[in-house]
Amino acid sequence: MSTSQALAVLCGAMLGIGLWSLVSLTPRLSRPRLADRVAPYVLDVSAEARLYVGRTSTDPIPVLGALFAPLFNRATAMLSAVLGGRETVTIRLHQSGSTKSVQESRSEQLLWALIGCAGGLLAVVTVPQVGDAPLVARVLLPFLVGIGGGYARDIALQSAAKARMLRIESELPTVLEFLTLSLAAGEGILDSLRRVSSSSSGELSGELSGVMTEVRLGVPLADSLQRMSQRLQLPSLTRCVDQITNALERGSPLAEVLRAQAQDAREETKRRLLETVGKKEVAMLVPLVFLILPLTVVFAIFPGIFVLQAGF
Repeated sequence: MSTSQALAVLCGAMLGIGLWSLVSLTPRLSRPRLADRVAPYVLDVSAEARLYVGRTSTDPIPVLGALFAPLFNRATAMLSAVLGGRETVTIRLHQSGSTKSVQESRSEQLLWALIGCAGGLLAVVTVPQVGDAPLVARVLLPFLVGIGGGYARDIALQSAAKARMLRIESELPTVLEFLTLSLAAGEGILDSLRRVSSSSSGELSGELSGVMTEVRLGVPLADSLQRMSQRLQLPSLTRCVDQITNALERGSPLAEVLRAQAQDAREETKRRLLETVGKKEVAMLVPLVFLILPLTVVFAIFPGIFVLQAGF
């Protein structure tokens, strides 16, 4: 089979799958079955309903999900066993603010790996330079690109979680000072948290909004705050929550506790900034050595050279 024929077969298969997926997305003219309508409402009491809904899962692509759901789930389980447990992924999803489940995250990661593998295979088939490479390289290239795609999705999740944790940590002193002002004005802790979550914007305010929602549903405030700190796994926030819960249990003045926590958070931010500057001291010398210093030498020497050339 020539390169053009292989490319035609690949493009035809992709076109057929795409058209089939579009056809599967069109609404059905017939009425849905009774089992399809009832099963989502009895998932918590019926194991058969959970099996039925899981059996009809169509993620991530409607047609391929319906056909290859068992194989896809098995591959996702193997990927989870290789890359890490559910707890690590759950913490990263909470830290990144994602509402997806671990299964959905692993499915996306597997999909990225499959797309990378398909891209590597397409490069082997279509790029002449890659096609002239040794056989071992051509065989390994799709698998290596697929592994890179899976790890790229994991790295993207880690980066999103790290960036969001940095934003929450930067917002923590301001939120604590806001709570301190509300408590000093005579409001209770619940009213202060409600005021902060409703009148401010940011990642931490969104988490406090979730805490207030749980409190309105009947969850104790201390338990809801502890759940938030366990989800985020942020040391400064965990210390703050522990101090607040201890103050609520012992009856200590919350305004003083929050003021001290805000000061500690700001000092920790300054200390982290100094540590970052110390680690990047060598990197900061790069523009000085390769940009500023050569320009200084040029401006100092070039007039003298020009005068010498003009004089002679």
